[in-house]
Amino acid sequence: MRDPRSLFEVNPDVQVPPGLPLVAGVTGFVDAGSAVSQTTEYLLSTLDTTVVATFDADELLDYRARRPIMLFQGDHLTDYRPPRLSLDLARDEIGQQFLMLTGYEPDFQWERFVAAVLGLIEDLGVTSTTWVNSIPMPVPHTRPIGVTVSGNRTDLIDAMSIWRPTTQVPSNAMHLVEYRLQELGHPTTGFVLLVPHYLSDAEYPAAAVAALEAISAATGLIFPTDVLREQGREFVARIDEQVGENGELAKLVGTLEERHDSYMEGTTLRSPLIDEDGELPTADEIAAELEKFLAYRRTRDDDTPLGG
Repeated sequence: MRDPRSLFEVNPDVQVPPGLPLVAGVTGFVDAGSAVSQTTEYLLSTLDTTVVATFDADELLDYRARRPIMLFQGDHLTDYRPPRLSLDLARDEIGQQFLMLTGYEPDFQWERFVAAVLGLIEDLGVTSTTWVNSIPMPVPHTRPIGVTVSGNRTDLIDAMSIWRPTTQVPSNAMHLVEYRLQELGHPTTGFVLLVPHYLSDAEYPAAAVAALEAISAATGLIFPTDVLREQGREFVARIDEQVGENGELAKLVGTLEERHDSYMEGTTLRSPLIDEDGELPTADEIAAELEKFLAYRRTRDDDTPLGG
């Protein structure tokens, strides 16, 4: 393996005090409800941050799979925003410092990337690593967003993890970071948000709020969430209105609510996502029906929360 440290460039003007937590969120394979992208963009735009290290996109990114956006105006190109994967030093709402790894998920050289991240964690004396991800699940938007918690922080797993399956999953680069950190005994936590399947393609503000709450629970960091919460209330009000206008959709969402509530009350259901036979009999139907309905609404009202 080539030197992992050559994958990133360090900002020589930044001094990072030891003993800080690391928070991570990378976007790539799946980001239901745009939870990770909303969370990281919100933190970068609202907090005081300074770049500590920048990773080399030409080494890690498949540009043909995730093409950068350029702005074309009339007859010429006016803007180019290169893909960004960086480690930043940030301060939360009350001035507590922490490190934040955000940007694209590497397409290539995962082992070398993970070695680079572990090297930075060791060099900077990071005390804990917390990362967030989100997946679509047939759960109702009328209930709090649940999480599956992984890692070696048993206190967080016991307190917060509502669904603990034994299954094979397509991995994220941060899964491999977590796996390696567990081998080293480094305190690490992964939060997977269970986002309503029928809202997975939308920017769902409640998912970002849930991600920030999970990070706060793991780190003690405090984040401003008033703007996201207000956006979330407006978003849910519009979804409720749309569902209320369609009796079939309301019935299907009601079925999800009953299944969710039964599971949370401790019935024999193995999770809020499956029925007594261990199947997902209505997930595709719910997604297809609601997407069809919302697509119809988009043709009537460009202001729908799922438009754009």
